[in-house]
Amino acid sequence: MIATCDRMQAGPFGAPLLFGESLLAGRRRRRHIVPPQELAVGTSYPILTYWYFYLPNFALAALMYTLLGRVLLGLFIDPDSSNYIWRFFCRFTDPVVAVVSLVTPKAAAPVVVWLFGFVWLFWLRVAFDYAMRLMGILPRIN
Repeated sequence: MIATCDRMQAGPFGAPLLFGESLLAGRRRRRHIVPPQELAVGTSYPILTYWYFYLPNFALAALMYTLLGRVLLGLFIDPDSSNYIWRFFCRFTDPVVAVVSLVTPKAAAPVVVWLFGFVWLFWLRVAFDYAMRLMGILPRIN
C-alpha cells in the first residue's frame, strides 16, 4: 500500500498523484466549445488574417532555400544535365540568378553567384520583416 499524505492521492494502478488530480482531468476541464458567431477567421486561422506578411515571406524563403539547394546539387550534377530535379532548380532560380549576376563581377564562378543570391534573398527577407515591424503590421506571437 502506498502511503499518501493530504496532498497526494492514489491514482489508477496505485500510482501517487500530486495535488489530487491527474493530467487528463486537467485537460478535460480546459476544453471549451466556441459558438460559431464568436469564431472569427483571424482567431482560428491567423495565416488568413496576415496573408500580406506570410505570402511574400514564404515566396522569398522558397526562392532562398531552392537557391541553396541548387548550390548543393551543383556540387554533384553537371551544369548541362538533363535531370528533371536539376532543371526545376535552374528554372525556378534563374530569374534571381539573372538579377544577382548584374551586380556580381563577371569573373565570379556560377556557384559564387548562386551563394550571393542566397545571401541577398536572406537580407531581403530581413528588410521585409523590419519594414513590417516599422509599419506596425507584423503578426504578434501571443
